[in-house]
Amino acid sequence: MAKFYIIGNYTAQAFKGFIKDPKQDRAAAANALATALDAKMESFAITRGSYDFVGCVSGKDFESMAAVKLAVEASGAISNFTILEEMDMSKTAEMAGKAMGLYKPAG
Repeated sequence: MAKFYIIGNYTAQAFKGFIKDPKQDRAAAANALATALDAKMESFAITRGSYDFVGCVSGKDFESMAAVKLAVEASGAISNFTILEEMDMSKTAEMAGKAMGLYKPAG
């Protein structure tokens, strides 16, 4: 399974919901989304700073995470939903080395 990190912001609509029901468990809601797509929410936290939340999800593919993005942003409660996919830098550097050997720059 691939590992993804998700970050995003709540909208004014969501903040109104938090004020109305301050005890709601957003981690449970995030976990339910992950489970619906055969993924596992490894961690979820409300954060202080540029983003309102961060989560770590193990999932089968990027398309699954993109489906979550579509669903939550379409709800109007979340914006700036960003998906970061973990990668293997060593493998990527090896591939880049092979590509560099075959690449001829312009000029």
